[in-house]
Amino acid sequence: MDSQAKIYSGTKIVTRFAPSPTGFLHVGGARTALFNYLFTKKNGGKIILRIEDTDAERNKPEYAEGIVKAFDWLGIKFNQIHKQSENFPVHRKYLEKLIANGKAFVSKEEPREEGQRSEVIRFKNDNKDIIFEDLIKGEVKFNTTELGDFVIAKSLDEPIFHFSNVIDDINSGITHIIRGEEHLSNTPRQILIWEAVSEAPRPSYAHIPLILSEQKEKISKRKHGEIVSVEYYQRNGYLPEAFVNFLASLGWNAGDDREIFNLQELTEVFSLEKVQKAGAVFNQDKLRWFNRQYLMRLNDEEFIGKASKFMPEWLRVSNTGEQLPDSRFRGNDIRGNGNNIKIMPLIRDKIHAFGEIPMLFETGGELSFVRDLPDYAKETLLWKKNPDPKTALRHLNEISKLLSAVDENKFTTDNIKSALWSYAEANGKGDVLWPVRVAFTGQEKSPDPFVCAFILGKNESLSRIHKAIENLSNQ
Repeated sequence: MDSQAKIYSGTKIVTRFAPSPTGFLHVGGARTALFNYLFTKKNGGKIILRIEDTDAERNKPEYAEGIVKAFDWLGIKFNQIHKQSENFPVHRKYLEKLIANGKAFVSKEEPREEGQRSEVIRFKNDNKDIIFEDLIKGEVKFNTTELGDFVIAKSLDEPIFHFSNVIDDINSGITHIIRGEEHLSNTPRQILIWEAVSEAPRPSYAHIPLILSEQKEKISKRKHGEIVSVEYYQRNGYLPEAFVNFLASLGWNAGDDREIFNLQELTEVFSLEKVQKAGAVFNQDKLRWFNRQYLMRLNDEEFIGKASKFMPEWLRVSNTGEQLPDSRFRGNDIRGNGNNIKIMPLIRDKIHAFGEIPMLFETGGELSFVRDLPDYAKETLLWKKNPDPKTALRHLNEISKLLSAVDENKFTTDNIKSALWSYAEANGKGDVLWPVRVAFTGQEKSPDPFVCAFILGKNESLSRIHKAIENLSNQ
């Protein structure tokens, strides 16, 4: 059990994550939920997802649904899920009790702008010091005088965030509140309310430092767009296991050199004591690195199943419009025109996330040559260290002969390389292989020519070599 949990020895740990359904699940919220989950599960506790839908004007059911789906994708399971609005009758009873006890009062207001209430319910502040031990930040002290008699409800049936939050925490038996440090300033108000309505011990608080951009500013939808949403990474073909591992690394480490952990392993080693006090930078290059580590661990079947969803339509579907069987991704015809190719290992070698696959096949993409040979200037065929058209033409003619001699049924990368390599070594690898690569792809950047030939198949490879010879012959 974590040392932070010992103060509740004999009491079951209960935590909650309480998002407002006013938008997508923010990556910062996802990390907060993950830290709650890891702490709770390690200590054999219970975790609640409470959708705080008290803001009727901004909340939307589709956002609440999206939050739940995002957690399903991440693999974070809650013991209980409910909406805060379901507890409004309970909130009203507590408000009535506070007013009756003189700890809250109906306040007549002077509306200063359109839509402002002329009457609200305010908490009667004792103007005292609030001191608590934050499990991450250490001792925190507030003088509540500056808060004044703060608003806790617009009316008996319209409690605001601070009040509803506390009442639901009390009734759910919450023992630990683990949340982002942006909520630290809310804590004194909520402690005042807690002590006014309940004799239960305060929960323990842990405020997690912010997630920052690489410019060291708080990441937000307004400044950084959709890249701050969990759904963005799901949509772009990241693996949930990798994303969870990355989130855990933001402001926490296991205290050793390990970086790769699955969810169970994270649960076993997680501790709030190892959460850093400084903000953590959301480095997308690091996320891509994490994702590639997990991507490379997929077996062929798993990789094919996930990658095929991102393949261009002309690769996924035959000429008749029928879905191609999985076996075609492993070496049979996946282009619908009779060429035997095995492209998945090449794709695996190129990507960090499955969402990058379409870009490989777009015009100018490294694998765009698979579908069509783009137009290219014949000068591109000339090796920069020996830009002699006659030399390139001679080598292409010889390569044509060597490729023609390879058995079509054994037209594999290894066999193609064996047929060409001795000639390339004897005549200069750059002089020989550069024009061959360009002939196959029309591009200066592409896979090696032996792989390209295998992807294209014997007939198409020879056809493109002949086209290159024709281009150079027309001087």
